[in-house]
Amino acid sequence: MLIATVDASIVIISLPAIFRGIGLDPLSPGNIGYLLWMILGYTLVTAVLVVALGRLGDMFGRVRMYNIGFVVFSVASLALSLDPLHGGGGALWLIGFRIVQAVGGSMLTANSAAILTDAFPARQRGMALGINQITALAGMFLGLLAGGVLAAIDWRAVFWVSVPIGVVGTFWSYRSLREVGTRKPGRIDWIGNLTFTAGAACLLAGVTYGIQPYGGHSTGWTNPWVIAGLTGGVALLTAFCFAETRIADPMFQLSLFRIRAFAAGNIAALLIAIARGGMQFMLIVWLQGIWLPLHGYSFERTPLWAGIFMLPLTVGFLVGGPASGWLSDRYGPRFFSTTGLLLVAGSFIGLVTLPVDFSYPAFAALLFVSGLGQGMFSAPNTSSIMGSVPPGQRGVASGMRSTFQNSGTALSIGLFFSLMVVGLSGTLPHTLNTGLRAQGVPGHVAEQVAGLPPVSTLFATFLGNNPIGHLLGPSGVLHTLPAHSVQVLTGNRFFPELVSTPFHHGLVTVFGAAAAMALVAALASLLRGKPSPTAGSGPAGASTVPAPADQGDSAPSRP
Repeated sequence: MLIATVDASIVIISLPAIFRGIGLDPLSPGNIGYLLWMILGYTLVTAVLVVALGRLGDMFGRVRMYNIGFVVFSVASLALSLDPLHGGGGALWLIGFRIVQAVGGSMLTANSAAILTDAFPARQRGMALGINQITALAGMFLGLLAGGVLAAIDWRAVFWVSVPIGVVGTFWSYRSLREVGTRKPGRIDWIGNLTFTAGAACLLAGVTYGIQPYGGHSTGWTNPWVIAGLTGGVALLTAFCFAETRIADPMFQLSLFRIRAFAAGNIAALLIAIARGGMQFMLIVWLQGIWLPLHGYSFERTPLWAGIFMLPLTVGFLVGGPASGWLSDRYGPRFFSTTGLLLVAGSFIGLVTLPVDFSYPAFAALLFVSGLGQGMFSAPNTSSIMGSVPPGQRGVASGMRSTFQNSGTALSIGLFFSLMVVGLSGTLPHTLNTGLRAQGVPGHVAEQVAGLPPVSTLFATFLGNNPIGHLLGPSGVLHTLPAHSVQVLTGNRFFPELVSTPFHHGLVTVFGAAAAMALVAALASLLRGKPSPTAGSGPAGASTVPAPADQGDSAPSRP
């Protein structure tokens, strides 16, 4: 789980080195698509496939699917590190094998929670799933740090690191894991698989491309292709839900949503995944684009140091997850998961109150509280979801849980980037125009640069590029200005000080929305009900007699 989620985020910090290695400018207008798919392709694929792969695990064996996933993941990691192409061809090679790698990662994430639920009795399940879940979440943030360190050595090292772990893990899993769960034979639901895969892909791709500017607008939500993707995705998913209620052996067990703990837990997980994904990207932009340059770090060094300065978030995960998992085994999940979400909401509100040039101890404390709260929520919530379903449906339940979590991450990028871009669009052009003119940049050049979509500026800071150097470079005006003006414009303080006020306006919008989502998630968590004393209390892999479906964490009665 650690390596699967590390690989989901390790590329984010490594993108500047990767694109330099293949000789491609990701910020060129024609290359933004490569950039987006390198960032989001892995997440989109895992969001789309985990339910189907979890269902296949129920049918053919969860350990078998998990082991195959390790093989696919390892082969794709090796292929990524051996990219022989350059330019657009090199980018397509990486995107293609990232998608293959995501298929293997989906097999791991879709079945790991089900394997643990089979293997551990109810009294130990929260601790086991807590370690697994917190390892997964910690991997998302450790990937940022690992990407910064490895990219400084060689961009191929970002992919090499997965190869030995994948090879060792493959042999280890084949030798040590045994099927102890309950299989549920059945036929493959082709209608459900096709409509869900196509619908989710269209919807998430539409959200992804909504970030890009279109037709003079700062975002692409008026783009006919984006609108078609969103409407087509919703239509296909509606058809999917209709079909699943009429198929004898459906891929997506909609009946599981009649279990209150399952429904409430997944709603809360989706909302907090959206909030967490938005926080991750906004913190990177905040640190790399403003705070670190203001404190003397060159833009090229900011990706590595952003990962380091975000470590308190990971520490909070590691403290809160296993402890709350163990305590939830004894006292139930509702108190810990709900309290954790309230801490997360409080940390978002605290981040809003910080000045853009904050004091790091206060920032680190808020990150720690956020990580602690997310850890307190994630482990009990996962245990509650997985313990509430019948043993024969744990694979598909694990896949459904992963789908909500991964979809939330993908949706968060489109949602929060759009909110930030809209927030910047109102104030950044005037501020940028005025600041450039004050340093001697000709009026027509300043006006042209200020009129560029803010998403380009955000991506420049996100990739560790000097934003002003990126914006003014194509015009050649830097070669005509006095040396002092060039030094000021491309220095560490000009852009951060210029953009601080507009950025803070966008930040208030983004973190305010994230805080609201965390509070709604806390309400959903509170409404999950109390756990049933009989739910999932039998030995691993055994079927117990469950309580009625309205008993919170209990599973529905079966013949």
